[in-house]
Amino acid sequence: MNNPQTRAVHFFENLSLDSLSELPLIYADDAWFKDPFNEVKGVAEIRHIFAHMFVQVDGARFVVTSQLAQDQSAFLTWDFEFRMKRFSKAPQSIRGATHLHFNGAGLVTYHRDYWDAAEELYEKLPLLGGLMRMLKRAARK
Repeated sequence: MNNPQTRAVHFFENLSLDSLSELPLIYADDAWFKDPFNEVKGVAEIRHIFAHMFVQVDGARFVVTSQLAQDQSAFLTWDFEFRMKRFSKAPQSIRGATHLHFNGAGLVTYHRDYWDAAEELYEKLPLLGGLMRMLKRAARK
C-alpha cells in the first residue's frame, strides 16, 4: 500500500481503538483536522478526537463509497455507521466526505470532514430531532 490515498482509505475503513496507534503512519506530526465539532492540529489531538468517538458510539465503522485523487490531494465520500451509546441504540448512518492533502512522504497534512450535523445527527436525537425538523420545515416556507 504505497499509495497514500489507498493507505488512508484502508486506515479509515479499519479504524478501531487499537488502530489509533497507527496514526503516525497516516498523519504528519503537524497535521490539521477539522470536522463540524472540532478543529485541531497534531497527531495527539487527532488521536483524542477518534478515541472520543469510540467513547460516544458503539460499532463505529466507516465505509468509503467513492474516492478521487489528484496530485497530493484526495476526496473521499463515506458512510459512517454506528449506534449511539446514549439515546437510541438503533443503527445510525451519517453520510459525509473528507478532503485530504498529503505531503511528499505520503502523510496526511490536511483532513477536512464535511457532513451536515443538523440533518445527519441532530434530527435523529429524541428531543432535539423534533425541534430540528420543525425548524427545517419553517425555513422551507
